[in-house]
Amino acid sequence: MVKEYKYRGLALEEIQGLSLEKLFELLPSRARRSLTRGITDGKRKLLEEVKSVKAGKSNTQIKTHLRDVIILPYFVGLTIHVYSGKEFLPVTIRQEMVGHYLGEFVRTNKRVIHGAPGVGASRSSLYVPLK
Repeated sequence: MVKEYKYRGLALEEIQGLSLEKLFELLPSRARRSLTRGITDGKRKLLEEVKSVKAGKSNTQIKTHLRDVIILPYFVGLTIHVYSGKEFLPVTIRQEMVGHYLGEFVRTNKRVIHGAPGVGASRSSLYVPLK
């Protein structure tokens, strides 16, 4: 049997039915403070785009540079392409992500993979053949 995910004791359907004031009470304090201070124009545009895709009015990809948007319950099920600094990476929103920031799920740097040392890197590298 698959365990049903609940956010603070409430199922996803219950959370989606809550008013914004009741939803804010469930969120952590940092997210609550960020949302109660107001929504900027860029965030408002993203929220309107999410609502139009959920309503079926638009079927375009949602692309955003905004990594500091808090994931709300009505984002669940969408794929949002978030900018990593180099490219847009797709993030499929799941129930467990509610209350987190979009930027938490996209890495901004890649793992460093070191190659062989170059000529002049150290005294011993002078004797390393180039080919």
